[in-house]
Amino acid sequence: MDKETSKLKLLFIVNPGSGVGEINFNELVTAYFTDSHHHFELYELPKNCALEKIKAIIHKSKADRVIAVGGDGTLKMVSECLLQTDTPIGIIPTGSANGMARELGIPLEINEALNVAVNGRPKKIHATMANGELCIHLADIGFNAYLVKKFDNISHRGMLGYAKAALTALWSHNKMHVEFKIKDQIIRSQAAMVVIANATMYGTGVKINPEGKLDDDLFEIILVKKYSVMEILKLRFTNLPFNPKNIESFQTKSLTIKTTRRVHFQVDGEYIGKVTGIKAHIIEDAINIIN
Repeated sequence: MDKETSKLKLLFIVNPGSGVGEINFNELVTAYFTDSHHHFELYELPKNCALEKIKAIIHKSKADRVIAVGGDGTLKMVSECLLQTDTPIGIIPTGSANGMARELGIPLEINEALNVAVNGRPKKIHATMANGELCIHLADIGFNAYLVKKFDNISHRGMLGYAKAALTALWSHNKMHVEFKIKDQIIRSQAAMVVIANATMYGTGVKINPEGKLDDDLFEIILVKKYSVMEILKLRFTNLPFNPKNIESFQTKSLTIKTTRRVHFQVDGEYIGKVTGIKAHIIEDAINIIN
């Protein structure tokens, strides 16, 4: 084992609401490190935990690596604490979608993910800031954000529940009118949704942004002009491509999108609320991610 992974101190930031409640994560990690010379600490996130408190926990631990145990929202929280620092961030994916873990090829099986977190190599990736919200994965306005809100409030979490939410939303959600400028070109369009794309794909594997790279100095804007029930279900349950006739893609370092009415907005799978537009910019070398 090289110097980079010898005698590490690891801090696990655990979101108990993301699925780890189904297993005894403390027991599993203790077993994993039984014959290891590494040192670890576990911190379980309480409800409504303030970011400053998590920062203080991380600072006090003096950890060599900080591991986010949860979904994309947990990773976002840890990344906010370690933004533009050299401290490596690992991922143990236990959320419902785990989009960033899939993006990076991190295994969904916990012991395999632990191997990556301990032995993997960190690399710097960019992120975006959208309306003051750090986005590691994907943010969007419009239909998908509305579905994130609706899906969070339904009892049936499988495909049937999602399909019901999608069908209900189709009847009540109207397209939006958007305007934004790329270089010298002003784009005005009706849209079902607009994606601020740091990553390439949603947690299901569907590639909304095949041109995306996590380590370049640009992000993509994906303009989805039309939607159907099938296109909606692709977002959550398949890795089938979108109909290219319905999509345009642009690249930029910064962006202002204006909408003619208040529209739904989500970041990394978390519903933020309604907005009348988006201001976004790139953050280069934002986090040091392990994969």
